Amino acid sequence: MADLGKEPYDIIIVGAGMVGASAACLLAQVQCTGQDKPLKIALIESVTASSFDNQTFDPRVAAVTEKSRQLLESCGVWQSIERLRASPYLAMQVWDAESTGKIGFDCHAIHQPNLGHIVENSVIVQALLAEIETLDNIDLICPATICEYQDEDDSISVQLGDGRWLSAALLIGADGANSKVRQHSKVETKEWSYHQEAIVATIETRHSNQQTAWQCFTPKGPLALLPLNNNGDLRQSSIVWSQESETAKSLMNLSDEQFCAELSRASEYCLGDVVSIEKRFSFPLIQRHAIDYVMPRIALVGDAAHSIHPLAGQGVNMGFADIEVLVEELVRACSRGNDIGEKLILTRYQRRRKPDNLAVMALMEACNRLFIADQLPLRFLRSLGMSTLNKSGTVKNELIKLAMGL
Repeated sequence: MADLGKEPYDIIIVGAGMVGASAACLLAQVQCTGQDKPLKIALIESVTASSFDNQTFDPRVAAVTEKSRQLLESCGVWQSIERLRASPYLAMQVWDAESTGKIGFDCHAIHQPNLGHIVENSVIVQALLAEIETLDNIDLICPATICEYQDEDDSISVQLGDGRWLSAALLIGADGANSKVRQHSKVETKEWSYHQEAIVATIETRHSNQQTAWQCFTPKGPLALLPLNNNGDLRQSSIVWSQESETAKSLMNLSDEQFCAELSRASEYCLGDVVSIEKRFSFPLIQRHAIDYVMPRIALVGDAAHSIHPLAGQGVNMGFADIEVLVEELVRACSRGNDIGEKLILTRYQRRRKPDNLAVMALMEACNRLFIADQLPLRFLRSLGMSTLNKSGTVKNELIKLAMGL
């Protein structure tokens, strides 16, 4: 029962990024047995979202799989995302810079219209927040920070920086890799540095990106060129270039002209020369996994629960998958009239998601280590494995369908 003086909600979500905002949209559709209205949700965000600018691309992009696209459609925002800007990609080319190994994927081989969409983070957030504005049972509180938590038997309360107190049966931490909610819960993590940094930026190339995602594994880290579509102009791409930390710092210190030349060489001119680049950003790569995703009345989702290497672009898709499962478990609890903050209910979410997330993280770690290894036997095995898989149409097609969530 909510205390006097505290604004009562059913759920408090901390973090209005892609994962937190999508959780709010989905949970706003849920109505518990015995209640005459859907769940009431508070969505707290510390940073005001930047406005979408259709003149320039956001350097931070997500490779949205078909399964994640369906989730965004369930949120009621996919059509808005397409109207703003979404770039479908029809093929993928992956190769090893140190050998002859290569593999290609094509949407037509699996009878799909595309393999996924490259969408700017700001586009997804803008569409979600616009949808949230239309929903009476979500209060977006932004900018706001939490300065105190109170854990009680039947609720959890938070005090905001302006002095207000909010209470709810459940608090969802969707506040990113450096989650304050996780820190409050004293959840331990296993983490290690890749000793790499990822450089992200938007580039323009001499040739069309061919609506193809290009990925080259170099000895010091992978380079991805993700296709963008600027009103039919296919010469722009978003790059994610992971390099050893010292190399990345050297690259960041280059002039734009020098950087474009280095990038052209590293990409083996797959799209011709890189002719221009917008502002570059870099961030350290750390793999992190929470020992527990749940505590009494608290659940962690997305990067608050796990963060991985960006080499396969699965980070946000893992977060969307977290939300899908958590919502399913909360819907089941609501339909039975159960307390949605009970540890038993939240543990079902953890039990369903943790093995899948660990499997993806282990695969990404294995791939990264395999492709930065320089020993001749391993280079031979990489080349042989990629070439063999490329010739095995059935296995290759099943692999890409699995990655798409089909």
